[in-house]
Amino acid sequence: MTPMTIRFGTDGWRGRIAEDFTFGNVEVAAQALADYLREAGPDADGRILVGYDRRFLSEHFAARVAEVLAGNGLSVGLYRRDLPTPLVSFDVHRQRARAGVVITASHNPPEFNGFKIKESFGGSARPEVTAAVEARLGRSQPQWRPIERAEAEGLIQRIDPPDEAYFHRLRALVDVEAIRRSDWHIIVDPMHGAADRYMERLLSGGRCRVETIRAERDPLFGGVNPEPMPQNLGALFEAVRAARATIGLAHDGDGDRLAAVGEDGSFLTPHQILPLLVWHLVRERGERGVIVRTFSQSVLVDRIADALGCPVRVVPIGFKYIADLMLTEEVLIGGEESGGIGVRGYLPERDGTFAGLLLLEALIARGERPSEAVRALWRAFGEFHYRREDLHMPVEQGKEIVARLTADPPDRVAGFRVVEVQTLDGTKLLLDDASWILFRQSGTEPVLRVYVEATSVAKRDQILEAGLALVSELSSRVSAASEGGGSG
Repeated sequence: MTPMTIRFGTDGWRGRIAEDFTFGNVEVAAQALADYLREAGPDADGRILVGYDRRFLSEHFAARVAEVLAGNGLSVGLYRRDLPTPLVSFDVHRQRARAGVVITASHNPPEFNGFKIKESFGGSARPEVTAAVEARLGRSQPQWRPIERAEAEGLIQRIDPPDEAYFHRLRALVDVEAIRRSDWHIIVDPMHGAADRYMERLLSGGRCRVETIRAERDPLFGGVNPEPMPQNLGALFEAVRAARATIGLAHDGDGDRLAAVGEDGSFLTPHQILPLLVWHLVRERGERGVIVRTFSQSVLVDRIADALGCPVRVVPIGFKYIADLMLTEEVLIGGEESGGIGVRGYLPERDGTFAGLLLLEALIARGERPSEAVRALWRAFGEFHYRREDLHMPVEQGKEIVARLTADPPDRVAGFRVVEVQTLDGTKLLLDDASWILFRQSGTEPVLRVYVEATSVAKRDQILEAGLALVSELSSRVSAASEGGGSG
């Protein structure tokens, strides 16, 4: 991988460790960031905070980033231990730091690592910033100063994660005491990632019982991808069933996403969590504002917002688009299909622990167990079921399939009539009862994602099966055209 092929996707640059995510390429990315910061204007008081997750070699990649930034005369705060990405964002804002870097590949498979940039407002770098950093890749030779020398010169300082300040902020945002007073049994699954025992520590000492599973560091994440989806959460499903717990909460590898398991063993998708939080913030808390959802989020968000008289903004997939609006509009809450949720009054950033606490507050305020709250939501606004399938294929092949679906969409899917085609981010086919299917090439890995939301489980699975068959057919055509040298 040459430096000029480093690309920032929906949130940062990611690559396979030792294949394209190498120390050499990390140096190139860090140098491009240093060039951008220096050209943007000198700021002697602003330092860059460098954090890292629990992936293989993350602490060493972070140290190399710090060495390159210090080699460019920039002041660096390097964390002494791994921490969730949201804590780095929180600390960047709290310390009024100039920027932040987090070495993490978030939810990607264990063989990946990544490079996320955080801006001074405490959120992911905006598209124009990552584009500016990309434009500087390879322009200058990486300059770096060995960490011992940089520490001696005061350019690199070892710093502790801001745990107590973070807890204090969360207590101001969520009714933590109401949760602690409840009789709920809460099981938290950080999936061996950086979210660690933060939820347990914050809620300890009350009546509720909080238990954390898979809390220890494991760069292989127990043999699954650290993404809180049903196929990766067998341990949490089993723990909730065995303990007859009230709820299970799951976070991804760097702690910025949330999913949940109900007391009945059902999976609470982000398509259910976000609507529940919208309803709670507006109806129970009496707050108002714009609701933002990504292109792959639920129909329920629109229906609830309409009933409550709140405007909705739909953005491409990637939390950075939500964060962008949070900086310019009166956004109350924004959420994405993958479980990233941000709320006004905190940061323009997703935070799995914060979102989990807010979900607990919402359910306890309703006096309902998770499955009861979902059923009440369906009774009021319609029943919808969601599923996503990830198909591993080369990026260019996935892009070509999506392009063909855009140019020549089918009239029907699984026998259901297509009434509208939307192309904000991928190709989305809307059916006549508000069910839909979306085809989209991932911005972070070589995966074509197929998303479906439908009015019943049976219909959802029918639509998905037809969608996968359509992808298979188009994949064959793309491969044949490529082998034949034509456009197909």
